[in-house]
Amino acid sequence: MPQLPAPDYPDDVRTRLEADAREIIARYPDSRSALLPLLHLVQSQEGHVTRTGQRFCAEVLGLTTAEVNAVATFYSMYRRKPSGDYQVGVCTNTLCAVMGGDAIFEALQDHLGVGNGETTGDGKVTLEHIECNAACDFAPVVMVNWEFFDNQTVDSAKRLVDDLRTGTDVEPTRGARLCTFKDTARILAGFPDEREGAVEAGGSAGHASLVGLRLAKGESGPARVVHPRGGEAPRERTSEDRTPPEQPPAGHQSSHDAPQDTSASDPSHPAGPVAEEGE
Repeated sequence: MPQLPAPDYPDDVRTRLEADAREIIARYPDSRSALLPLLHLVQSQEGHVTRTGQRFCAEVLGLTTAEVNAVATFYSMYRRKPSGDYQVGVCTNTLCAVMGGDAIFEALQDHLGVGNGETTGDGKVTLEHIECNAACDFAPVVMVNWEFFDNQTVDSAKRLVDDLRTGTDVEPTRGARLCTFKDTARILAGFPDEREGAVEAGGSAGHASLVGLRLAKGESGPARVVHPRGGEAPRERTSEDRTPPEQPPAGHQSSHDAPQDTSASDPSHPAGPVAEEGE
């Protein structure tokens, strides 16, 4: 049985965390809204959310430990057991998986000798499969402490984790240079990113991922004219096409979406059973 209540932090740690907590809580009109960043704060102390960390959050926010635990166990970004300096996540969602993510994840499990959510014996790497990180243009993607490593292969992923374990400097494909998981947790708590050049570091989504954003802003590329079924092949829009097209027949949103004459959905061709029941 666990010790009840959870032990407190040492006095010096408690004093430092209380100062940080006051700064976080002051950002919110309702103090309990600060729970998520406070959980990142205590995670930055020990690398995972301990019972001591949950007790601390409960005390500074006036909540019960049960309320804090309910949140800490709901979100996957809060670790509930000791984890490595580097969280290596392999995307195994649809596109990354078919592009090689499943093979990378399986190979890294064998290479590191760990399973999903487990940490290497040296405490350097925690391996996990993760859901989509909106980087499908660069599949398959591996993330280390939430920084992108794009267009990975089995071999490149193995080199990556080997370099992490030996302390070799590695650079993400996009974004800021790596820091430890504890440092990442403090940044997620809302404190300044002190890595040199981190704020200025570039790295955007790929071309295909940004198409929807450009369309939402009213931007678009060359349009294509879509003709009714049976018409001529689509062609690029020209200046002659600026005249509003002829309206489609009444009752249909567009002529090329109109059902065919033989369609069972056409009112003039009502669908019905083709055989007696039981035949």
